Amino acid sequence: MNKVLLFNPRSLKFKPRIPNSILSIAGSIDGKYEYVIVDGNMETNPAEKIFNYFKTGEYKYFGLTCMPGPQLKQAIPISKKTRELFPEIKIIWGGYFPAGQPKVVLLSGYVDFIVNGPGEKSFPALVDTLENNKPYELISNLIYRSGDNIIKTRKDELYDQDSLPNLPYEKLNSFYPLHRYLGKSCLGTKTIAYHSSIGCPFTCSFCAVVPIYNARWKGKSAENVYKDIKYLKEKYGGNAIEFHDNNFFVSEKRTIDFAKLIEPEKMIWWAWGRIDTINKYSDETLALMRRSGCKMIFFGAESGNDKVLAQMDKGGTQTGAQLKEFAARMAKFDIIPEYSFVLGTPADTAADVMANIDFDIRFIKEIKKINPKTEIIIYTYSPVPTEGSEMFEQVMDSGFRYPKNLEDWIGAEWENFDLRKNGMTPWLTDEMREKIRNFEVVLNSYYPTVSDIRLNNLKRSIMRVVSGIRYKANFYWKPYELKALQVIWKYRQPEIEGF
Repeated sequence: MNKVLLFNPRSLKFKPRIPNSILSIAGSIDGKYEYVIVDGNMETNPAEKIFNYFKTGEYKYFGLTCMPGPQLKQAIPISKKTRELFPEIKIIWGGYFPAGQPKVVLLSGYVDFIVNGPGEKSFPALVDTLENNKPYELISNLIYRSGDNIIKTRKDELYDQDSLPNLPYEKLNSFYPLHRYLGKSCLGTKTIAYHSSIGCPFTCSFCAVVPIYNARWKGKSAENVYKDIKYLKEKYGGNAIEFHDNNFFVSEKRTIDFAKLIEPEKMIWWAWGRIDTINKYSDETLALMRRSGCKMIFFGAESGNDKVLAQMDKGGTQTGAQLKEFAARMAKFDIIPEYSFVLGTPADTAADVMANIDFDIRFIKEIKKINPKTEIIIYTYSPVPTEGSEMFEQVMDSGFRYPKNLEDWIGAEWENFDLRKNGMTPWLTDEMREKIRNFEVVLNSYYPTVSDIRLNNLKRSIMRVVSGIRYKANFYWKPYELKALQVIWKYRQPEIEGF
C-alpha cells in the first residue's frame, strides 16, 4: 500500500505551534495508511527531507496545508519540484489559499486536487479511490481540473466535531518532540495551540472564512475540549492556551461549561470572538471567564465608522458606539480586548478613502482613552471579498487583480499583501499608505503591545516618553526615531507574528 506524506509549510520564524490542520488529516488516515509528517517550522531544509522520503518510492500522496502569505514560500517551490522529480506522486493542497484561489493553483500544473474546506472525510476518501483506481468525482469538498474546466464538488455539512478522530499527538511526537510546540508567550511559558470549533455563522464580505464554511459553525463539546487540554497539560506541561477558532464564543453555554471545567487548572487562555456576540453574555459569564483564566480576546473591530461596517457586511449588530461601550465593559472584568482595524477600504473618491482613514485614527484614540489596555492591531485593507458582494464588485471595478501565475504569489509584495501590510490596491495612494504606517508606529510606541514579552518596563517607558509628543499632538509624519527603536528592540507586531 502506498504511503502519504503530510507537510506543514513554514508559517512562523519563531515559536512553532501545534500544526492542528495537518494533524486533523493525519487523524483521518491514522490506522488506514502509513504516513509521515514534515513540519517546515521545525526543519532547516524541509525540501531535502521531503525528497528523501519520495526517493524511497514508497510514497504516492503528498498532502499539504496552505494559508496565504508565508506558507506559500515553501508550498509552491516544493510542490513544483516534486512534480518535476516525482511526476507519479499526487499532490493535494488544502487550506484557505487554494480554496480561495483554486484556478491559479490548479492551472499551475503541479497541484492535482484541492480539499475545499474540512478534509477529515474527503482526504481519506480521495486516497481510497486513487489507490483502487475508482472515480473520485462524487467525493465531496474537492476542487480539481478536468481539461480546461475547474470542477467543484458539493460541500458537505460541517461534521460533528465530537465524532471526528482524535488528533494523533503521540504520532506527531514521534517526528518532532511535542514539547517544542508549546512555546513561551504572554499567556504562559508552554502555550498550547488548539482548535475547538470550525467556521463562523456570519457572512462578512471581506472574510476568507465565508466562502469555505458558508455561515456555518460547529464546535466540540466543552468536555472534549477540556479532555484534550488536560492531556496536553499533564503529558507535556502545557500551562496556557491559544484557541485558534474563527469564532470561539458562538455558544455562551459551551463557554460557560468550558470555563467551569478549566478554572481549577489555573491556565491562562486567549481566543477569537465577535463583539456583538460576547456583549450579549451576562456579567456572570464574563466574570466566570476571567476567573477561569481568560486574559485576552481578539475581536475584528474593523472600523468605528458605521457606513464602513455596512459596506463590509459585518453582519450582526456591531456599531461604532458598541465598540466603545464594549471596551469599557471589558475593563470592568479585567479582560483585555484586542481590536483589529482595517484601514483603507474602497470608497467612491480618494477624498472619501482618506476621510475614512482619518476617522478611524481618531476613533482608535478614543478607544484608548476609554480603555487604555485595549490592544490595537492595524491592517491595511487587502481584498478577500466574497464573490457577489457589493464590496467584491467595487474592488473589481477599481481595476484590482490577483496574480495570474502561482509563482507570482511568492514575490515580496504579495507576501506583504497577504499579511495585510502592503496596500497594493488602486484606490490607496502613497500618502494614504504612509499615514496608516506612520500612525501605527506612533501608536505602538505610545502603547506597546502586552504580547511582546521581550520588552521590559524600561524599554516601554522610553518608547512612551519618546512618542508622547507625537501621539498627543497628532503628529505622525516620518517617525524615524520610533522606527529605529522598534527595529533595535525587535518590536513584536501581533498582526505579523501573531496566531
